[in-house]
Amino acid sequence: MSEPFDAVDVIRMKRDGGTVPEPALRWLVDAYTRGYVVDAQMSAFTMAVLLNGMSREEIRVMTDAMIASGERMSFAGLGKRTADKHSTGGVGDKITLPLAPLVAVYGVAVPQLSGRGLGHTGGTLDKLESIPGWRAALSNDEMFAQLRGDVGAVICAAGTGLAPADKKLYALRDVTGTVEAIPLIASSIMSKKIAEGTESLVLDVKFGSGAFMKDEARARELAETMVALGADSGVNTTALLTDMSTPLGRTVGNANEVRESVEVLAGGGPADVVELTVALAREMLAMSGVDADPAEALADGRAMDQWRRMIRAQDGDPDAPLPTPRESHVVTAERDGVLSALDAFDVGVAAWRLGAGRARPTDDVVHAAGIDLHAKPGDAVRSGQPLFTLHADDAGRFDRALEALNGAYAIGDTRPVVAPIVRDRITAR
Repeated sequence: MSEPFDAVDVIRMKRDGGTVPEPALRWLVDAYTRGYVVDAQMSAFTMAVLLNGMSREEIRVMTDAMIASGERMSFAGLGKRTADKHSTGGVGDKITLPLAPLVAVYGVAVPQLSGRGLGHTGGTLDKLESIPGWRAALSNDEMFAQLRGDVGAVICAAGTGLAPADKKLYALRDVTGTVEAIPLIASSIMSKKIAEGTESLVLDVKFGSGAFMKDEARARELAETMVALGADSGVNTTALLTDMSTPLGRTVGNANEVRESVEVLAGGGPADVVELTVALAREMLAMSGVDADPAEALADGRAMDQWRRMIRAQDGDPDAPLPTPRESHVVTAERDGVLSALDAFDVGVAAWRLGAGRARPTDDVVHAAGIDLHAKPGDAVRSGQPLFTLHADDAGRFDRALEALNGAYAIGDTRPVVAPIVRDRITAR
């Protein structure tokens, strides 16, 4: 059977700054997914997108075509409203762990399909797999049963059936220098989230040294593009623009981030983690028509009860001891003063080198590896006071981690201005 379009013609249209008609764009995604359009041709197209951009309508069509390449889930039969959150990734970002059970307290189902870490950013599934017995892989039937019952929240791995075109295209972008193209980032994220079938979606779009988008203006553009995609696809979508210049909380790793998340669920924990968790929960609840203050469920223990049910439902033991490191190394302050800077990217790289992250998707993570932060920007410190504790199972990893931390922080004489985490709220236009 002959093909209705020619890949070279589609490439030329975008190369020359034109708009690709909807039938041709849908064909391109489908033909690439089934192997008719080859990697070299799709590489040329993605580079043309990087250089020339896409219109809102083109991005909508491409996203819809990627959704159509696989299955589309529906939670219509749950008898509950559904809300989800997606973060563009950062250092110390354990927000999903306390957020999912917190929102579920109020009867809103949270189908949180999560991923694993790569490079300096951590993965939600890697963190949760620190819990003995906890299982990331669930069948659709198991996921629906967990959402329908008294648990109401699930954090698990996405199945291979959701937007397979995205998986193939993402791998190509990763090796062709086109990862940064905002239309392709937006369609990648939103194709999976829309295919997942949630009614409402809150996006946590980060900027700063530890984020995928370093520049606030580009992060804002990405947020606006994804919110528009959600609106065009019938998903109630908002975005919070958040600062990832400094690590979130006081732990970076896997098991230590779980411990910190449990502290938040117990009504304590670092102020920045609590602030962002509550801000995102408020968005998810408001979009689901629930008028409530989620901070109350952290304070009175309901969120903790929901967490324990969620962990047990996936065969985890919420009371089991978490992994502990074989080796530790303490970095101390060299003088009195105020911690004036702490670079999220450098801390993330240091934790990665300790074994908390992976360089390739097939690598294993060391769940006990990571960094505990004893001071954050604005804190007064004394000479000899611990600033960070590095954790690893192999003491030979400390030298390279310390190299990453060299220059990652500064001690000054005046307290820096600490900017708010949430910089803006972006809604559909």
